[in-house]
Amino acid sequence: MSQQSLEGGCPPLSLLEKAARVMSAFSSTDPRLSLTEVVERSGVPRSSAHRILDQLMQLRWLEREGRGYRLGMGMLELGALASHHHRLRRAALPHLHELHESTGHLVHLTVLDDAEVVVVERIGGAMDTAVPSRVGGRLPAYCTAAGKAILAFSDDALVEQVIRSGLRARTPRTISRPQALHGELTTTRARGVAFDREEAYRGISCVAVPLRGAGRAIAAISLSGNGTHRELDRLAPAVTDCARAVWQSLFGPGRRAALPQKPPRPAVPAGPKLSPAAMDSTMAWIRDSEWL
Repeated sequence: MSQQSLEGGCPPLSLLEKAARVMSAFSSTDPRLSLTEVVERSGVPRSSAHRILDQLMQLRWLEREGRGYRLGMGMLELGALASHHHRLRRAALPHLHELHESTGHLVHLTVLDDAEVVVVERIGGAMDTAVPSRVGGRLPAYCTAAGKAILAFSDDALVEQVIRSGLRARTPRTISRPQALHGELTTTRARGVAFDREEAYRGISCVAVPLRGAGRAIAAISLSGNGTHRELDRLAPAVTDCARAVWQSLFGPGRRAALPQKPPRPAVPAGPKLSPAAMDSTMAWIRDSEWL
């Protein structure tokens, strides 16, 4: 008998639909399920369910617990990432608007995804159409100020992954040699600010600051525009202030971003310190997020 007749004349399920049914079988009330329970809840044939479970384990979306299965770290990380981006944008938005209004330049909030930066938010005016960016748009990390700001405070393995993806010269000013990129990232770590002097687009310059605590960068805030190359050093402190304000909006005054030092100010009562290891793990972000 065909699968179509077994399902009452409905078209056979695609592999993606079967996997979705398997994942939907897990709930907060029954976080651990046996193969038989997955089959009963999902309606997916036993042989297919077993293959799908094995594949989901390889993706770390599921993990074994005794003879049963439960949601794995991969799913936890995806959920935290979605929450992280939403919460990050919400906390950053008023500060991004303020940065744009005070400088008159285009502002971006970006995160790293594999070898590319993804635009989470873009704040600009009618004169900023020269910069070809959009929310959800992507650019190579190696040739953007935002990408270099994040990579400078990322694992070495991630930097090597970016290099293996290729350092194609987009303009005559693009850093396209691995050794030169390593040197640029070392300089960025020392000064806490990254620059893009017409490396991604001709005529477009950018300055960016990583959004981070004591560990890896979780995002970057940047200013960019046509003909701003002479202003980058002057604009850097404003971007630094914005990144510090966003970080404090996310974690409070006791959790300060590791940004270039400013002149001393009157002391402000500090909350609990963020340990150096805290931002170096996904679980640390989950504890601090509103997702759980």
